[in-house]
Amino acid sequence: MASAIDMAPHLRAARRTLLYLVVGLGQGLTYLLLVGGGLLVGVLLAPLWVGLPILVGTARLTWRLAEGERRQANRLLETHLPPVPPPPPGGGVREQLGNRTYWRVAAMLLLKLPTVLLVLVVALAPAVLTVLLAGLGVSGLAGDDGRLFGPWALGPVVGLALCALALPATIVSIAALEGVGYLMCGLARRVLRTPAVEGGPVREMLAERLGDRSLNIAYWLPDREIFVDDAGRKVELPDQGSGRTWTAVEHEGVRVAAIVHDAELDATPELVTAAASAAALAIDNERLKAELRARVEELRVSRLRIVEAADDARRRIERDLHDGAQQQLVSLALDLRMLKARLGDSGLSTTVDEIGDKLAIALAELREFARGIHPAFLSERGVGAAVEALVARAPLDVEASVELPDRLPAPVEAAAYFVVAEGLTNVIRYAETRNATVRVHEVDGEVVVVVTDDGKGGATVAGGTGLRGLIDRLAVLDGRLDVYSPVGEGTRLEAHIPIEAGSLVAEASEIRAWPVHPLPPERAS
Repeated sequence: MASAIDMAPHLRAARRTLLYLVVGLGQGLTYLLLVGGGLLVGVLLAPLWVGLPILVGTARLTWRLAEGERRQANRLLETHLPPVPPPPPGGGVREQLGNRTYWRVAAMLLLKLPTVLLVLVVALAPAVLTVLLAGLGVSGLAGDDGRLFGPWALGPVVGLALCALALPATIVSIAALEGVGYLMCGLARRVLRTPAVEGGPVREMLAERLGDRSLNIAYWLPDREIFVDDAGRKVELPDQGSGRTWTAVEHEGVRVAAIVHDAELDATPELVTAAASAAALAIDNERLKAELRARVEELRVSRLRIVEAADDARRRIERDLHDGAQQQLVSLALDLRMLKARLGDSGLSTTVDEIGDKLAIALAELREFARGIHPAFLSERGVGAAVEALVARAPLDVEASVELPDRLPAPVEAAAYFVVAEGLTNVIRYAETRNATVRVHEVDGEVVVVVTDDGKGGATVAGGTGLRGLIDRLAVLDGRLDVYSPVGEGTRLEAHIPIEAGSLVAEASEIRAWPVHPLPPERAS
């Protein structure tokens, strides 16, 4: 005999969906008045400048309303959505309204009222039919023979049949509400979604068991007293009021990790704690892998520090040559001029002139050598000024363009400069042309350095140590060097150096600022 179907979960889902839709009527009207009205008034008054603050305020309010919508969807529809991303930084209209995520969220809020009305009509149609059938059936059973139901008189027999039909109609009503709930849940997930969190099988298992797809695991490294992610990068635990919370994971009495999850799971702390205890051994194994990745990350950063230390040493050598040997040679040249003035037209003046010429050549060579070690312009004024000085000294017709909004980190500036220097040196020595182009600009989180010429081409990385040295320097910064040099068609050197958030240069800056902090207090569970 087949077991009876448990209707309790379906009834709960239908009840939650109905509550979500009924409450959504008032919310949808509120969204239209606040968001739609705010945007309309702001646009109309924008020419008078009064509308700009209204637009900014409406944008910030939209994000707050969207977070409230997310919490309600999690509570009633069980969507398990992570917190809505915070408003973009900056207080201007362009920063607040100039992204598609905002307009996607605003469209959801503005369309909630018509969407809820349409869905209510679809979902409540079977319920209305159920009420009609039940009402007519009860009237028939009560002996209301004066009424007709189609061609039949409404009597006890017809009333009993109508009551029997009301039962499947009730099931259809529950199914319709439950289906509408799934539809609204999918819509909320699509509109309010955040980028998926990457992780291993342990994270996937916990996310599935706890019903929180945004769940993440932060691994504790006791030697450095920091939490790291799967890739070994430092992470911060969420603060109170952020919509996220964390639960400590211990193995054999030792802290190994923290499960970062939706704050609404706090309503069932026993479930989170039980899942954490069950997965403690697996999480401890994953922690060892994360610790290894963190050490690899440290090695990557240490390579960058070695390059920075070498550049610092080059700067000191250049400064010492400029302030020491060069100044001595310049002083010696002045002494020779004074000696020549005292000798007058004697035969020794010719010898003094010859010594002075040799001294001038030595001074010029020393200055060129110092610039090759590390140009002072690069440290003092950045890539633009250093490239201009490099181009001015080159015996070529060079078209140079440096378009950078701000100063770059020192290792990136040095790498960009030496790419230009090596590229122009190769043009002078091997290209058999007097025309070259240099361009340095930033695009998509990368500094791109391009040096091209219309010479004979045929350049290869294996042809000398200069290009190989550039490749090694760029590799330290997670950059790359592309060489395009078909024979007879010129040469193009193109270097890419990532500088955006998450790049090695940015991570190295963050790691230098890592504070040594005590373990945050464990969340009460």
